Amino acid sequence: MARRIHRSALSALAVLLTLTAVPTATATTPARSAPPPPRTVSAWLPYWNQEAAYRDALEHAAQIRTISPFWYETKSATRVDGHPGAGERRIVDGLHARGIQVVPTVMEQMKPGALGAVMTSPARRAEHVDALLAVVRSRAYDGLDLDYETIAPTPDAKYPAVRDGYAAFVTDLCARLHALDKQCFVTVTPKTRTTGRVWDYRKLGAVADRLRIMAYNMHHAEGAPGPISTPQWYDEILARATAEVPRVKLEMGLPAYGWDWAVGDKARAKHVTSQDAEALRRKVKAPYALDPDSRTPHFTYKDGKTRRTVWYQDARGTATHLPALRKYGVPHTVLWALGFEDPALWRTLATG
Repeated sequence: MARRIHRSALSALAVLLTLTAVPTATATTPARSAPPPPRTVSAWLPYWNQEAAYRDALEHAAQIRTISPFWYETKSATRVDGHPGAGERRIVDGLHARGIQVVPTVMEQMKPGALGAVMTSPARRAEHVDALLAVVRSRAYDGLDLDYETIAPTPDAKYPAVRDGYAAFVTDLCARLHALDKQCFVTVTPKTRTTGRVWDYRKLGAVADRLRIMAYNMHHAEGAPGPISTPQWYDEILARATAEVPRVKLEMGLPAYGWDWAVGDKARAKHVTSQDAEALRRKVKAPYALDPDSRTPHFTYKDGKTRRTVWYQDARGTATHLPALRKYGVPHTVLWALGFEDPALWRTLATG
């Protein structure tokens, strides 16, 4: 009986709520304009540093909307293998418990021409869609992220067919994923005046839930030393991307790593995380400096008789690149990769 409320008491309560309710917007009380969409952060989780990256994700869960564990590799049209630790339910469940989507990445390192042959064959494309659907059904995943890069340097004579075949493949895959109420992400290299011609941004952006642009490796391990990215390069990338893809679907890939080159040597550069690069800079007592053009940190040091140079990205450098994203109205980012980053980067992404 103590929990029952008399009908007259309810009526009195209703009158009180009416008298004290906050007034709604009227002609004399203009409604506030909607705030701009918040910046969101997604990130790839590397399987080779899985436990540390998972802890990193949980620590910054309030800022993260999607984690893409780097868990699967396509070997052929019908074969998709898991990397060590792929599909670990403790991680999937732990991320879901913090409100984070889990959309694993499927990558590939097929021989030149092999992936293109799959993409230009309707029958083999269909087989591959089925193989990928088996992956997404294997766990409580929220979708799939495709990171297929070996088709990027397709020769002139073949790239139009590979471009169209890949767009058709993504269209079919996304439709099948959406029928399962799953997300469809596509990761691509930057499309500029001289790069990225194999990606049909317009068609991919029309069917995918997100198009992730790997806006890094402007200078890479097999090339000459230089910055990983620049604001000017971001401007060129985003000018083209936003002309072809809805801004809400774009995620700009941000680097949390760098390369350590031997000066004058054509050997492959060493990969360094942002944390490793900064620790090395302190160890060799090199001064901290942002390159005035690229606005990225770099330093040189001696390793025995070898002179080496390191270019990487950190929170201060990223802060100087974010205005390009604001200029083009792109609020969404994706980080390569969890566990690599300057710890201050999270504050930069929250306030930048």
